[in-house]
This record gives sequence, structure tokens and C-alpha cells, in this order.
Amino acid sequence: MSSSVIFQIQSFLIVATLLFGVYHRRFKSKHMKIMKFAMAWDLLLVLQIELNRGAINKAAQALTNPLLLNIHVGLAVSTVLLYIPVFILGMKLSNGQESVRKPHKFLALTALTLRILTLITSNLIK
Repeated sequence: MSSSVIFQIQSFLIVATLLFGVYHRRFKSKHMKIMKFAMAWDLLLVLQIELNRGAINKAAQALTNPLLLNIHVGLAVSTVLLYIPVFILGMKLSNGQESVRKPHKFLALTALTLRILTLITSNLIK
């Protein structure tokens, strides 16, 4: 099995795990564990892709890359960057700071949407 297939399987499973975590959002402890796991796995996938393919070097050649690859990289980087405020706001929310619920929800849904689009674009790149 090629590394591309392994990466695609992991990417699909990460999105499925994120969706599973959203489904369990009413159960705070379970939701937090699932989402932390999914975000950590996603970061590990980025590391795997970098170590296997030199993704950062390839992404740095944006002027010569196909448009779809640049879109994919932008989506992937945006998703990972959004994990930071989502995590921070999620921790504040778990500590009872209800005022962060709306921004947490908005940023989390944005990150999830971008992650799904990252999965879709990764399947379109050949």
C-alpha cells in the first residue's frame, strides 16, 4: 500500500473522528477527548507528510505549483492554525467561561469545514 493511500485513509478517519466528536458535543468530557485526539492525529499526519514528501519545500514553490495544490495547502495550513484558538477557547469553555461559547463554535465549525475541504482537495490532486 502506497504512502498516498495511507495518508488518504488517515485523513478520512480524522474527519470522521472530528464529526464523531461534534456529535458528542453535549457530553463535555467525551467531546474534549475525541477532539483533542483528532487534532493531535491531524498534526501527526502533517508531520508524516512532511517527513515523507517534503511538503513544506513543495508548498514553498507556490508560483510553480498547480492552483489546486496551492488551494489545498492554504486550506490545510488554515485548518491547523485554527486548531490553536479552537483549543484555547475550548479549554476556557471547559473551565466555565461561557462567554467564549459562540466564538469557539464559529471557529470550530470553520476549522471542520476547512478540514473537510482539505480532504476533498487532497483527493482531487493527482
